[in-house]
Amino acid sequence: MLQNVIAGLQGIIDHAMVGHFVGYTGNAAIGVSWQIILVVIVFISSVFTGMAVLVARFAGANQPDKVNRTVYQAFLTAAGCSVILATVGYFVSPLLLTLVNAAPIVRGEALPFLRTMFVGMFGMMMFFMLSGAFRAAGDPQTPLRLGVTMTVLTVIFNVMLIPAFGTVGAAYGTIASSTIVAVYGMWRLTRPHSVIHFEHGMSLKPDFTIIRSLFRFGLPTGVQGIAMNIGGVLMLRFIGSLEQSAAAQAAFAVGYTELFSLITWTSVGLMGASATIAGQNLGAGNAERAVDGVKVASKFGLGVAAAIGLLFVAVPQYLLAVFGMSDPTVLSLGRSLLAFLSVSGLFITVALSYTGGLQGTGDTRSPLYISIISQVVVPLGLCSAFQATRGLQPTDIWLAIVVGHFTRMCLSVMRFRQGKWRNIAVDIEPARP
Repeated sequence: MLQNVIAGLQGIIDHAMVGHFVGYTGNAAIGVSWQIILVVIVFISSVFTGMAVLVARFAGANQPDKVNRTVYQAFLTAAGCSVILATVGYFVSPLLLTLVNAAPIVRGEALPFLRTMFVGMFGMMMFFMLSGAFRAAGDPQTPLRLGVTMTVLTVIFNVMLIPAFGTVGAAYGTIASSTIVAVYGMWRLTRPHSVIHFEHGMSLKPDFTIIRSLFRFGLPTGVQGIAMNIGGVLMLRFIGSLEQSAAAQAAFAVGYTELFSLITWTSVGLMGASATIAGQNLGAGNAERAVDGVKVASKFGLGVAAAIGLLFVAVPQYLLAVFGMSDPTVLSLGRSLLAFLSVSGLFITVALSYTGGLQGTGDTRSPLYISIISQVVVPLGLCSAFQATRGLQPTDIWLAIVVGHFTRMCLSVMRFRQGKWRNIAVDIEPARP
């Protein structure tokens, strides 16, 4: 939770600096770009979900050799995907910005930012891989240290680069910090005292049996993430169709992408904790403790979401002012969005805690179906209905987000309580001599 809050603060600082030095078009550009980037990151990160399922089970069963082999194969897979992503992403960036219906003034700021992020994605991929691996193995301290270091470095770099280069300076800072942290994290894996370490003599060749297992458990999560973020991209198209689209995109970028991340990033941390506790305890043969862990995580999430939601309602103007938002239209739209998100946060934090429980035990398919229904079909269906019947208003989009999160919470809790995850088998072949 702490690691993700710190990471969220990094994004807030980036947006605040861009808002002051570039203006709200820079905020909109970063928000639109990250919505696209997340589609790709989440798919590649699906390998890490599969890795976490395997690592947590093997750690719970006290099988360190299988833990090390699994993480190494995840590293090889992520490295190869990053090279492909950098090449393809650079050339398709203009098409992707057209797809999200970014306003022309926003597109000019977003294109160099998006291309730079694609080319420098390797460091972020390695950071996500390392964080997931250490957490699943029972060491949450190392990911916290890596995350704090990356955040501090990003802030330092961006203080220097954003005033000099504008919006794209934020991309330069993120790439530089993530690459430095990734190199250090990989070095940590060679240390004998590390909970995960690449030993001398271990096979360095790709093991397609393990890689298939990574995708077996991880691919549904990747498709889930793509579906959710495509839903977000299409939501941006609805926002782009509004009469004051640039102002609405800026309000959405700050309110939903940044301020709401104080809830979502915290909840993602709890999702990882739920996955680790559930997977390790199931591996150790203690399914009831896995259930208790998920319940406790959701209670923590509700407390955090309620506290942050109260700030959204009580002092929205001050929160928006941090990002240099002074335009009356943007402020009005931002206040309206935060009021809806104060309720939505309660639903999404419970949903993510139970999603972690399902994924950690190996049930990665159910969250996929739940996400398609709740994050794509429901909100986009509502927006389409409003647009076709009486014309779409900003509050219609905000309401669709809340209903989608409520649906996801209900379906996730129901599926976990069915208990079918208790019988999922996880294993890989022994290492060959």
